Parts: sequence; structure tokens; C-alpha cells
Amino acid sequence: MLKTKAVAFSLVASLCVASPLLAEETLKVGVQAPITGAYANEGQGIDQSVRLLAEQINAKGGVMGRQIEVISCDDEGTAMKAAICAKDLVNKGVSMVIGSYTSTCAEAAQATYFRAGVLQTSDGTSDTLTEHGYWTFFRNSFPNSAEATFSAEYMVNEKKYQRIAILSDFSSYADGLATAVEDAVKKQGGNIVAREKVKAGAQNFTPVLTQLKSKDPDVIFYAGYYSDGGLIRSQQVALGIKADFIGGDANDNVDFVKLAGNAAEGAYIINVPTPELLPYDLAKDFLAAYQAKYNMMPPSIWTILNVDGMRAFIHAMETNQSFDTKKAAEYLHTLKDYPGITGPISFAPDGNRVGSGYMTYRIQKDGTYEIVYK
Repeated sequence: MLKTKAVAFSLVASLCVASPLLAEETLKVGVQAPITGAYANEGQGIDQSVRLLAEQINAKGGVMGRQIEVISCDDEGTAMKAAICAKDLVNKGVSMVIGSYTSTCAEAAQATYFRAGVLQTSDGTSDTLTEHGYWTFFRNSFPNSAEATFSAEYMVNEKKYQRIAILSDFSSYADGLATAVEDAVKKQGGNIVAREKVKAGAQNFTPVLTQLKSKDPDVIFYAGYYSDGGLIRSQQVALGIKADFIGGDANDNVDFVKLAGNAAEGAYIINVPTPELLPYDLAKDFLAAYQAKYNMMPPSIWTILNVDGMRAFIHAMETNQSFDTKKAAEYLHTLKDYPGITGPISFAPDGNRVGSGYMTYRIQKDGTYEIVYK
């Protein structure tokens, strides 16, 4: 009887000792993205791409012997839910978080990840994301200021618009981009005839568009998201406003064309290269794998940019032969020309991705893009 009790105690003790070890056998990667809500297809694209990359790495033995475990949290595109997601993912022991898609949600979660020492990468373009001094944050896209410079150059010097209207919603990304574009246009000597804002998700944008019509603009630059941008373009055409439409980078999504309908033809989008235009073998291989697994292409370049952020994090850990996030961040702040799906990846000391490669696309009748300026 005593022997039986001793054996039972030994088994319990061994399980208690083993459980922390078992918890460390996976590398936990968090996904914070709008998996439902207005930006659902972007959030789902990010989640799917992270899971695909995890599968590919796990099939090759994982990261230094550990399999990747993906834990997703739907922030629904709202700051309040983003803050909840951050606490949830930290409590579940993630080492890194991929996301979120919007600057507002990424920023709402930043401080929580920083305090926990959890690495975070986001495609959010608001300049403020890298101004808080968080060593844990790395932008996998390019900031609003870079896009603004390109957009102003295109509108003022290439297209020579004389009357420029700028429209945005109230989000930190959209308002920040619109303000940056306005400043850049003025520096180029351009003329701003209107700067207006709309409520995201309003559906009916005719009141503000009617105001803009009275200003007789040559072009409307819209700095918000595709979910509103497609409707704004459709309603602009319906109101007989002859101005060109230029959408900022967050309008680069397959649903812009669906929402705009026939009015999508002739609209312009400014962004970095779309996935199918990436000239790198890594991109072609990953896109083929994505297509094979999900029977679709990624919704936009944002999916691939986030994958590159995750790849950079894992590269840093493997280079250091350590899962220590602080060591990984120190390495990443000096990273130069790491081969990425979206091109060479380099980070500045503030966590910004170095460089830019913007293009202007014109949407064709069949919904495809034609490069008109780069």
C-alpha cells in the first residue's frame, strides 16, 4: 500500500514538474486582427497567412525545435476590443503578435505588449506608432509621411491638378495620412480647395460629396479605408462629380472594386506593389501556396507585409539562437536587407521599416490594376 502511494505521488510530482516544460515546447504566435467587422477580409487574410507560414515552418522542424502555435484574437477593428485582445494574448503566453491591420487597433494594444516584452509587428501606417519609444514594436509597412510625399509629387507635378480636395475619416490612420498629404501638397506648391471628414461606416456620403462638388475639384484624394472608399467613389460618379478619384493605400483591397461597381473603372490607388506584382521568388512561392490552401489570392499586400514581419521576428530568434524577445529586438533594430516576400527588409532604430516603393494604379474595366506611375 505504501509502495502504491509512493508511486502515485511520484507520478503526480513528475507531472507537476513536466507541465511548465510542456508549456515551453511551442513558440506561441498571436494574431490580432479584424477577423469580423468592416475589415474582415483583411483580418482573415492576415490570420490565414500566419497560419500558412506556421505550417510551412513546422513542417521543416519548427523554430529551434519548437513547433509554432498560432493563437488568434478578433479585435473587430475597434480600439476597445484591441486592448482586450492584447491582454488576452499576453495572458496566453505569446512571444510575438502579428497585427493589427489598422493603426488605431495596433496603437491601442502597443503599451500592453511593451510592458509584457512581447514583440509586435503591424502594417499600420500612422506615424505615431513608432513615436512612443516601444522597443517591442516594428512596422512592416511604410509610414504615412512616405506615402504623403509620393502622393503630393504625383498630384502636383505629374498630374498637375490645380484644385485638390482631400477627404478622410476620423481614424488615426486616415486623419494622419490626410494631414500629411495636405502638408506635402502645400510644400509642392499645390492648391487645396477642401479638406473634409466623413464618419466611417456611414454608407451615405452624398452630403459631404455635394459640398465638395461646389468646390469644383480636379481630384478627390481619399485617405480612409476601402470599405468606405468604394462607396464614396460610386456615389461621386452618381452625383456627376467629374473629378479624378485617388485612394490612399488602405483602399487597396478587392472589395473596393466590388463596392464601387462600374464606377471603380478609372479610379486610382496609391500603394506599394500588389502581391501579384512582387518580382521575388519568395513571393511567387508563398502566393502559390496561399492559393493552393485557401483557393483564393490574398485580399491585398497587407497580408504579405504582415507575414514578412513574422518572418523577421523568427529570423532574429534563430540568428540569436534564443527565444529572448529583448535580444531579438536588439538584433532587429539593426537588421539590413533581410530577404523578404515583399523585398529586402531593414529596420531603423525606431522600428520603422526603411525605404518605400509606392506606385499609382489605375483600375481597369475588369477590376485589374494598370501601373501608371512609379
